Formats: sequence, structure tokens, C-alpha cells
Amino acid sequence: MKIVADDRIPFLKGVFEPFAETVYLPGKSITPTDVADADALIVRTRTRCNRSLLENSRVKAIATATIGFDHINAGELAGCRIEWSNAPGCNAGSVKNYVASALASIPGSLAGKTLGIIGVGHVGSKVATVGRAFGMNVLLNDPPRQEKEGCAGFTELDDLLAASDIVSLHVPLETGGRYPTVNMADDDFFRRMKKGAWFFNCCRGEVVDGDRLKNALASGDVTGALMDVWPGEPDIDRELLAKVQFATPHIAGYSVDGKANGTTAAVRYIAGKLGITQLLDWHPEGLPEPVFAPVIDLAGCKNKDEAVKKAILHAYDINDDVKSFKEQPECFEALRGNYRVRREFTAYTVINAPQAAEEALRMLDFNIG
Repeated sequence: MKIVADDRIPFLKGVFEPFAETVYLPGKSITPTDVADADALIVRTRTRCNRSLLENSRVKAIATATIGFDHINAGELAGCRIEWSNAPGCNAGSVKNYVASALASIPGSLAGKTLGIIGVGHVGSKVATVGRAFGMNVLLNDPPRQEKEGCAGFTELDDLLAASDIVSLHVPLETGGRYPTVNMADDDFFRRMKKGAWFFNCCRGEVVDGDRLKNALASGDVTGALMDVWPGEPDIDRELLAKVQFATPHIAGYSVDGKANGTTAAVRYIAGKLGITQLLDWHPEGLPEPVFAPVIDLAGCKNKDEAVKKAILHAYDINDDVKSFKEQPECFEALRGNYRVRREFTAYTVINAPQAAEEALRMLDFNIG
């Protein structure tokens, strides 16, 4: 058997070698010749999996070690009789931590303010928990879920935009159907937002019209923005980059824990399709220790806000990634490919936390010592 894999997928090297020839290649450079005699393909978002790549191959299964799958042309793969799988929820905890760090970096208390979440799947649901940990009112908008589950717990988009101090997008990229999301954040979207609100996007770049966001920031209709994903990435609009307060190179889901989850899902799926029973329960061992001290001492913190923000920014400070990216935006792919070790909050224990902060810290997945 032969497997072709993206050479940037962590923890993968050595896993399949006892059972199959395994070839590692840059994901963006995988060609039809490379996969012609392969039985399976393991990719990330940089490999376009379609008929032109695969129709003359013997590939029978593809795993993408990512939540997103807009690089997978499901219809064309079905025509080639190729099955595929993604890794839903694999980096939801990582994005949860990323958004928490951004919120912790906004001056002042967030308690009593309103967080509007558009798209309440694996990631959006976890981001809702972050808002509640900060004492925010949380509004949820998800038309497909509302259609299936009823109106209870969901807010219409117009009402959410008008009421929210921070609007955060967590939708899939949909070009058609009943609920298209391409360029959903357009002029009309930003006009309907509460004056002076913040706008966050860490789902897919193409759900935002970059020119319209620039206009909203320039006019002051939107006070600030977070962009982890960009239209046309990695060749991004430098003018938009300059206007965005929190700008990062598509790394919100790049915690070590999230990467391990994505690789785990990919390995188990391909193992099942190729009949490698020894890997059906595989999980990487020995994740690296946190770079920063794994015990966070909150002695001296006077209140919940101070304690929660200190814990979050000790474990992960988004401003470090913003600084690196703004200084070298031409290194978009290199900053992603060589991203530093970032562990999720589950790898940290807080001690001496004010009692008022303990429940919020648990909601954020910190251990209480």
C-alpha cells in the first residue's frame, strides 16, 4: 500500500511506515503524478482534492486533518469513487483559546456586554462558553440549526447585529444553497451592526468582503476587528492588514492539541479504509510541555476580571502572533508552517485564584489547583 501525505501534518511521520509506503510532500505541490499509484491521501487545506488531481489515480480514500473541507470537491470525488473525511471539532478548543485571548486583550471589563456568535457548530459553541465565562450576554445565530431545532435559543441576524458589542463569525464557506456565506459580511452587514462594535472572523476568509470591512473601520462604524483568515490568503490585502487590530496568519486553530486531534482523526479514518487495524485507536503520545510555566499563580489578583485575563494571557497571548505577522506579512505561509508550540488551557493549572474567578476559569478549561 502507498499513502501520500502533506509534509506539514504534525505527529504523522513514522505512524504508517510499518504498514505502507508513505511519501511526504508539500501540500500545495501535490500533483496527479504523485498520487497516481497511491491508495490514500492525507491533506490539509492547501491541497485541492478534485477530479483533475485524482481521476487517473488509484486513491480510494482521502482524510483532511482539518475542520474545513472547502478544498474537497465532494461531487467530483464521488464521481471518482473516492471516499473522504474531515476532522470536525478537532481544533475547536484551540479557537476557543484564541478568541479568549483576543477578548482578554480588549481594555475594560466585558461583563454585561453582548457577544453575538454567527455559526454555532463545534467552534461557535465553545466560543459561546468563553463569552459566558467573561460574564457577557451571548446571542446565537445559526439558521440551519434553527430550522432543525426550533427558534428557542437562537436570535435573528438583524437583532443580533443591532445588539452585539462584538460579532464573531464561525460559519462554513458555502457558495450556494439556502444559506450561502460567501461575502456575507458586506456593506449591509456592517451597516446593521451596532455602532462602534467589534468584528471577529476566524472561520473562512471569503465570508468577508475585505473592501467593505476597510470602509467600516475607516468610518468608525466598526471600532476594531480581528482577522485570522483572509480573502485571497496567503496574498492578503496589506491595507486591510494595517487597519485590523488583531491580525494573524490563519493560526487560530494551531494549538498543539488541535493539531494532534486533527492528525488522530485522519490516521484512524485512513487506517479503517485500508484495513490497518493496529491504528484504529491511535493517538499521538507525549505532547510537548507548555513553553510557559504550566502553573499560573493568581495570588494578588483583586477580582475576577483581573484573574481571568491574567490566566488567559499567561497561557496564550495573541498579541505575540499579531506582532510577528504585522512585522512580516510576506511570511504568511512560513509563520503558519513553522508555528510555535502553543498548548491549550487544559495543559495549565491555576493556583490562588479568587473564589469569584474559579467557575469562569473552569469554563475556560483551566485546571484549578
